Amino acid sequence: MSAGDTDAPAQLPEQAEGYRRELLAHCYRMLGSVHEAEDLVQETYLRAWRSYGGFEGRSSLRTWLHRIATTACLTALEGRSRRPLPTGLGAPASDPDQPIAENHEVPWLSPVPDTLLEADPAGVVTSRESVRLAFVAALQHLPPRQRAVLVLREVLQWRAAEVAEAMGMTVAGVNSALQRARAQLREAAPTLDGVVEPTDTRQRELLDAWVAAFEAYDIDRIVAVFTKDTVWEMPPFPQWYQGAADVGALIARQCPAQGPGDMRLVPVRANAAPGFAMYMRDPVDGTHKRFAVQVLTLTDAGVAHTAMFFDDELFAAFGLPPVLPSGPR
Repeated sequence: MSAGDTDAPAQLPEQAEGYRRELLAHCYRMLGSVHEAEDLVQETYLRAWRSYGGFEGRSSLRTWLHRIATTACLTALEGRSRRPLPTGLGAPASDPDQPIAENHEVPWLSPVPDTLLEADPAGVVTSRESVRLAFVAALQHLPPRQRAVLVLREVLQWRAAEVAEAMGMTVAGVNSALQRARAQLREAAPTLDGVVEPTDTRQRELLDAWVAAFEAYDIDRIVAVFTKDTVWEMPPFPQWYQGAADVGALIARQCPAQGPGDMRLVPVRANAAPGFAMYMRDPVDGTHKRFAVQVLTLTDAGVAHTAMFFDDELFAAFGLPPVLPSGPR
């Protein structure tokens, strides 16, 4: 604590803590990383605590906290590269017969567990589309200030005048930035609104079939769960694949599993979508160890998109152990 902090109030009002989850969602949309978003939420509360003595109540506490969070995110984004998925790099779909190699130089987009975004009192986080992986990936194509304008206007539903005041812009500047952001978003993700979710019954059928196929390591059954033009990507590998046959070939040739029982799947929810934490059997000690987190996009026809994240730290974010307990399921 610096000497300048000694006159700050001991704590923010109790209700400030109630906005933590929606602030996390806001920072995640801006940054594309759950780990960085959590850090920026902590930074937001620290800045709010330090400056609460100057809060005059001209806006709601919620709006004031979001203003601080937006400023903190924009500062964090200065000079940084965007966080893409492999499909956002501009390269064509890869050949499953070619070797794959990780690229840790790219600051990849990561998923956010739904458990971190639930129970939002203002109802903002429960707007499912605003945390969809495809939407957050598309946001990363926008310059940071355009990204902030679009999120504040279209997700948080702020008036143009509120955004202008928060970001030191004119109302005309906000409207212009929003127009450019919308156009760029449509260019980056032209099919963003084209996915129609299956019924709950069909979704359950697809997810059950997915688990059964992977845990049996049955390539034909895995391929059958995909849509014909399914997309598969797996950061930090920059390659991505399209088409059920190519994805099946990739899994058959590149997956370290050797047979039934090598993979175990634990259901998770991420980015308002179903997914699984995948554990792979260790050939030495036989235990199932953390391997990857899958986030799925489902349609009536099957799994249309799979994002498979190879990031061990995600397991802790989802509250999952690094090694599954042995014994019956």
